[in-house]
Formats: sequence, C-alpha cells, structure tokens
Amino acid sequence: MNDRPAALQATAQAIIAEVGTVVLGKEPVIREALCTVLAGGHLLLEDLPGLGKTTLAHALARVLGLRFRRMQFTADLLPADILGVSVFETNTREFTFHPGPIFTEVLLADEINRAPPKVQSALLEAMEERQVTIEGKRYALPAAFFVIATQNPSFQQGTYPLPESQLDRFALVSHLGYPAAAVERAMLKGEGGRAHLTDLNPLLDAQRLLNMRQQVGKVHVSERVIDYVQQLLQASRSHPESAPGLSPRAGLMLLNLARAWAYIDQRDHVLPDDVQAVFPGLANHRLNARNATASIARDLLQAVTPA
Repeated sequence: MNDRPAALQATAQAIIAEVGTVVLGKEPVIREALCTVLAGGHLLLEDLPGLGKTTLAHALARVLGLRFRRMQFTADLLPADILGVSVFETNTREFTFHPGPIFTEVLLADEINRAPPKVQSALLEAMEERQVTIEGKRYALPAAFFVIATQNPSFQQGTYPLPESQLDRFALVSHLGYPAAAVERAMLKGEGGRAHLTDLNPLLDAQRLLNMRQQVGKVHVSERVIDYVQQLLQASRSHPESAPGLSPRAGLMLLNLARAWAYIDQRDHVLPDDVQAVFPGLANHRLNARNATASIARDLLQAVTPA
C-alpha cells in the first residue's frame, strides 16, 4: 500500500465511494462520518429505525479495515457489560480482567439512548481519553478507537435523553433521513444494503488511519479562519436560545473537523467554507440539547460572516 501523503489523501474519496456502494444515495452523510473519524472524534447517528444507521457504521469500519464490535444498548445493561469485569480464577487464586466489547477499534453503540444514564456515562472516559479505569486500574484502548452511536428519536418509548456531558463527547451528529425515490427503488430491487457488506474492500488499516489523522492535523489554519471560528464561539454564547454556548473544547473540535473536511477535498489549508460545512453537525446537538430545532446554528452562520 502507498503511504505517501498525497496517496493517502486521495484514498479519502475512494473510501466514500466504496461505502456508498452499500449505503446508497447518502454520500454527504458518509463524508460527514469519515470527516469525524479523521478528526479523531466520535459520531452520533440520530434517526428513525430502519434507515441504515447500523449498516453505515458496519460498512465504514469494514472499509477502514478496523476491528468492529456492535453493542446493543438496552434498559437492563450494566457498565460492566461494556467495560469488562475482573473474575476470580480458582486455579491461580487471582483476579483476571476480562475485557468488554469496548476493547475494539470501532464500537457501534446501537440505540445508545435506550440504556440508562449510568451506562451512558461509562463511555465518557473511553471517548475522551481512549482508556477505561476499572477497580482503580487503567486499561488503554486501541489508538484508532472511536465510537459510532445510533440514537432513536426521543418521542419513542423506552428512550433516555443523553446528558449534555455525553453529547459534548460526540464531535458531530448526522441524520440519514429517508432515501430518495430512485434510491429506494434500487434498494427494493436488491442493490446496496446490509447483504452487500461482504463485498466491500478494506482500503485502510489502523496504522494508515493514524497516519491520515496525523496529516489532517498538519492542514494549515490561517489567522483569518481562527478569527472566524472564535467569532462563532462568542456568538453562540450570546444567542438567547443557546446558553451557555459552545465550549473551547467544541471550538477545538470544530477546527479539527474543518481540517478533515479540507483534507478530504485534497487541500492543505482550511477555508471558511470548511468551517461552515461542519458547523451545523457540531453545534446543533450542543446548542439544542433542550430544543429539537436546528435553527440556532443556522442563525449563527447567518449572523457571523468571515472577514
């Protein structure tokens, strides 16, 4: 495999195209998902059941060439079911740690808001620091680790609202939505979908993904773009419906996502357009935790213009 920077950068578009052979007609969402991964963040897919959220997560992991685990979140789930547990071994008379499903490279937390808050909070350390602490001992997660979570609408029975601290750990929230008529017809005729996951070709592996992340971190951000990001952050904190506004951590992730967006376009510098492309997905779930509308991010983009 060619690991030259230009070759790796060109691979990003090939990844989107390959996943698009299974997740039909959703190239913008696939791009957002890849952008999140390259930025070193975690992705939350929010939509009705049956629209392809799980298929997208599985397809992306397969094309990236990463180890994949799916965890179905339910109301009776316990933190130990995710993290693992220490078991006393009678032959050695010692406790041995048995890792849970979180010890993988891609964790699909399916229907994350069907689990109680204690289980959701068990993911916080893993998502922030890529490690878990169990009985006072720290265990490192794989360097390429990231979470793709799916969430059902809050009006459905058996769902719990994600706390703000949990939402803030998701770099970006995306929505699949219903397919276009022509795409749905192709699906009904057997094209795309979960049945074709085995046809996907891995285009990366863990080390090459880490190399791509390093390259993303080197994408240049000018003072002009930093000024623009800072103005968006300040505007979010004074908007009457978005208190307390976006945090500095959100601002750093916004820059990382903008770098990744530019990288996918095979550029070595960030434009204000890159910031605008990723801003709604980053801002809406942080600013609208108690308001289902998506108007605040749109208002901010209209009110703040790049110099």
